[in-house]
Amino acid sequence: MTDNRGFRVDPEVGTLDIEWRELVEAPLSSELTLVLGTGLLALVLVAQRRLWRVTRNVVTIVHEGGHALVALITGRRLMSIRLHSDTSGVTVSRGRRNGPGMVFTVLAGYLASPLLGLAAAAAMVSQRHVVLLWVTVGLLAAMLLLIRNLFGVVSLVLTGALVFCVSWFAPESVQVAFGYAFSWFLLFGGVRPVLELRVLRRGPGPRDSDPDQLARLAGGSALLWTVVFFLVAIGSLAFGGLMLLSSPS
Repeated sequence: MTDNRGFRVDPEVGTLDIEWRELVEAPLSSELTLVLGTGLLALVLVAQRRLWRVTRNVVTIVHEGGHALVALITGRRLMSIRLHSDTSGVTVSRGRRNGPGMVFTVLAGYLASPLLGLAAAAAMVSQRHVVLLWVTVGLLAAMLLLIRNLFGVVSLVLTGALVFCVSWFAPESVQVAFGYAFSWFLLFGGVRPVLELRVLRRGPGPRDSDPDQLARLAGGSALLWTVVFFLVAIGSLAFGGLMLLSSPS
């Protein structure tokens, strides 16, 4: 029987069995464990210096893809994309050298990874992992048409082949795990490049980073635009992370 405080009384043993004890002591669900595990994996891929030298190429692909997509949306003529072995990249488009189109094109680079991470998290929460994988393959294939150097071609082909193989050949459980890891990676990967901007701008080289270009195009300081990028990246990580952690039922 149950008393008025929510306890279940075992008449044979004569002790109280707290009804919520099972909930408190129950192990994490397998799906929540998967979300946490893939999040930890993604954090390692971003935080560990040697791994980041390789995995940062994926963030560069997303970064340059953001420039390219917004350039097309704003009516600029997209000419070429180059990805370099030092994890830098260049997207060239033609159009007005100033104005909203150019501003939004430059702005899109550092916003691409965190915002795409948010979209990926939303897809995972709504159980659209297959859609996420195929959209990723499609975007990589579209970028491949504009790549103008060998390293860029190799990077896109390898990345696209990995996503395609997971989406086409892997069982659903692997697809879900990959989708979670990919979402976390984009969210974490949107933060570190912004932090690296401060180190990059301290060097003696020319001031041609995205924040420097935005300062010249739209006003404000490069530091202000760096702060904007950081706030978007941190906000996306927080919101996307909460979505992913709340997705398991």
